[in-house]
Amino acid sequence: MNKWTSERIGELKNKKIVITGSSHGIGFETARILSSKGADIILAVRNLHKGEKAAAGITSGNGSLPVKVMHLDLADLYSVRQFAVDYSSNHDRLDVLINNAGVMIPPYSKTRQGFELQFGTNHLGHFALTGLLLPVLAATPLSRVVTVSSIAARNASIDFENLDGSKGYNPMKFYRQSKLANLLFGVELQNRLERAGSSTKSVACHPGITATNLLSRGSGKETWKIMKALMRLVAQPAEKGALPTLFAATHPDLRGGEYIGPDGPGNHKGYPVLNNDVARLYKPDLAARLWEVSESLTGVKYSI
Repeated sequence: MNKWTSERIGELKNKKIVITGSSHGIGFETARILSSKGADIILAVRNLHKGEKAAAGITSGNGSLPVKVMHLDLADLYSVRQFAVDYSSNHDRLDVLINNAGVMIPPYSKTRQGFELQFGTNHLGHFALTGLLLPVLAATPLSRVVTVSSIAARNASIDFENLDGSKGYNPMKFYRQSKLANLLFGVELQNRLERAGSSTKSVACHPGITATNLLSRGSGKETWKIMKALMRLVAQPAEKGALPTLFAATHPDLRGGEYIGPDGPGNHKGYPVLNNDVARLYKPDLAARLWEVSESLTGVKYSI
């Protein structure tokens, strides 16, 4: 059986693609490969200096196709709204939105609006961003939203009575919660798009276990060298970890609502395939409640 690789991605000239958290790791590799296929890439990043450095690195290897950098802090809904206004004011189409950015197991902290950092950044920030960009996505035929979850979602639950962590905080528990929220959102979004008759598709994915800077615990600093060495023993490189995202963003046969992950044991490593976790983890009532709560917390009401 042939394994899917980025070599199978076709020409993407004139396709506009926004990737959050794309100055390093999986987001950077995703941007680099999609740019090499001719796409117009927008790096949506918190740190503009790192974003510009990443853009220069991508441009040097893609035949000098321009890569744009825009500021986006998903932990601040004011920044999310400003990004959406700036993008929509300057672009009349958006072919792919890749909700990739995330923080993992930071010390207890909150976003600007007072949400627990992981739930606020990983889920609520992307929920708001997608909703605010939905008009331009809907105006682009066959556009896609790709939301990156994690195998950590398998052991997660949503504690609606303690979303802000004020009644107790466990870093990994809250990380799992945010990643389950990503998965629920990706599938629920597809269901609502279908009911609305939209051609926009929503696909979820996860990278398995991949060596990235995510373990910097939200600090933005480089992961310790010893941690990087240990990760290399059990994890795949970021370039391979980006394959599920690339598959979700470009595979022509996807209808929406799928969950893409590596094909190896436990889905920890390997090449992208359809993952069956959705059948167990997606519950319509849970997803509907999460959607309602997310609209209330962010103030972003979807038009579907």
